[in-house]
Amino acid sequence: MRGAGLPRTVFGGLFALLLTGLALSIGVSVSMGQVAVPLSDTFAILANKLFGFSGGESYQTYINVIWLIRFPRALLACVTGAGLAMCGTAMQAAVQNPLADPYILGVSSGASLGATFAILIGWGASGILARTGVAFWAFLGAFGASMLVMAIAGMGGKPSSVKLILAGVIINALCGAITNFIVYTANDAQGIRNVAFWSMGSLASANWKALPLVTVVTVLSAAFFLTQTRILNTMLLGDEAAITLGVNLTLYRRLYLLVTALATGLLVSSCGMIGFVGLIVPHIVRGVVGSDHKRLLPLAILCGALFLVWADIVARTSVRGSELPIGIVTALAGAPLFMYMVVWRGYGFGGR
Repeated sequence: MRGAGLPRTVFGGLFALLLTGLALSIGVSVSMGQVAVPLSDTFAILANKLFGFSGGESYQTYINVIWLIRFPRALLACVTGAGLAMCGTAMQAAVQNPLADPYILGVSSGASLGATFAILIGWGASGILARTGVAFWAFLGAFGASMLVMAIAGMGGKPSSVKLILAGVIINALCGAITNFIVYTANDAQGIRNVAFWSMGSLASANWKALPLVTVVTVLSAAFFLTQTRILNTMLLGDEAAITLGVNLTLYRRLYLLVTALATGLLVSSCGMIGFVGLIVPHIVRGVVGSDHKRLLPLAILCGALFLVWADIVARTSVRGSELPIGIVTALAGAPLFMYMVVWRGYGFGGR
């Protein structure tokens, strides 16, 4: 495997560098916006809130902006980027396909269908949809679509990587058609606008109440996959080699798809569809450190967090007086990178 012989000291240095860069990037993200806050005041506020350090009174006017609005948003960007990159890395190994990302399970189309249903149809202002919210129905749609993919792939035998991908294409097309039908027949201009904005991704709804569940699920999923690096490495060798080595591919594929469906569905329900993170970040990291998931996975998690934090900075500051959907930013950054990787002869998926 390419990069498998990366010295431990080099890996440790990269990990420390990315972790430091992520911490500084969060500070920069919290400082930037329509109202600029001096970086020194930002760190003083965070030190006061997190560790109880006292400071001067010069930053008091910024406390609500920093602590209640920008810091939760930066943390949600960090967690979402880390989670999408983690799921993309696991999916690419599980289905042995370099084009796999967290949405290969039909998560994006299912979430879009659930959110569209909640926004445009609903059951009245006092109904169950009003009480549970769009996020719940987006998660329900994402998770339901993922389960359908696994059920279809398992029909007529064991779910191979090809059958999983084809099932994902089927569910994506079906959910997309139903979503478009709902939008086409809806008589709600503002609702259609909300659906369009949600489908392009946004972190604007970030708050302290939304963070704990997303963070806990992402951390637990990351901890699980970090214990599965040997199996993920074996999957890259191909089905025959993995079976020869005693790996129960059917069991592990279903388990990995279940975990990624749960994590991605929750992330999508919180901030909409954000593409290219789970597709591009694992490839970039793999090209640097190789295909050994013991090193690839933790670095991909950090790079995903770092990438989305900076994508959010661009989304919030590139248009004066407005905000771009973050999905547009990730697509504009991800597409050229992916094109470069396609023509880069030195790169090969799985270290080949």
